[in-house]
Amino acid sequence: MLHFSRLAGAALLAAALMAGTASAQTVLRSSDTHPDGYPTVEAVKYFGELVKERTAGRYSVDVYHSAQLGEEKDTIEQVRSGVIDLNRVSMAPFNGLIPETTVPSLPYIFRSEDHMHKVMDGPVGDQIAAAFEQVGLVLLAFYDGGARSFYNSKKPINSVADMAGMKFRVIQSDIFVDMVAALGANATPMPYGEVYSAIETGVIDGAENNFPSYDTAKHAEVAKFYS
Repeated sequence: MLHFSRLAGAALLAAALMAGTASAQTVLRSSDTHPDGYPTVEAVKYFGELVKERTAGRYSVDVYHSAQLGEEKDTIEQVRSGVIDLNRVSMAPFNGLIPETTVPSLPYIFRSEDHMHKVMDGPVGDQIAAAFEQVGLVLLAFYDGGARSFYNSKKPINSVADMAGMKFRVIQSDIFVDMVAALGANATPMPYGEVYSAIETGVIDGAENNFPSYDTAKHAEVAKFYS
């Protein structure tokens, strides 16, 4: 089967908080496009529990999952304008706003998970964090989203040649569109929440994503071939 290296093309996930001082008894609104139960949603819920505990209840976090507050690019702007306070977002949607985020978004850029963490927890990560501040955001953490993979409803993918002419959903990013094109397939950017129905109705053959997304969004019901 075709496999990426452990973090090949992985979208490093970032949480961003609008700079500013919150008042006592403040409820922070946090957005995530993934469904309830997804690892990142559960992580932010736990973050909220720690915030409430360590501030003696003066602060709490309400998590809006399943893109209730909008898709990733929309919620980035909502955080910048102060409409929402926290945002768990993939790295790629920041590429147009923060050029420094383009580098870790590149496919095959990391040799391993350990390599990725060393890079992002070091000077490179510090430079990216500083770039967030230039656009009014505070970078709180990097997430490892796991290995990127392809899944589809048509056939097994055992080599790059098997992908020729197939249509895959990708995150709304030029980097991911170009990556899929380089592999000989056709990329279709679309919101995460539309993928299930798009595969089911044949609008696309499959999608490029990680296993947690494949599982929690029930994409396995309509795309049984996972590579």
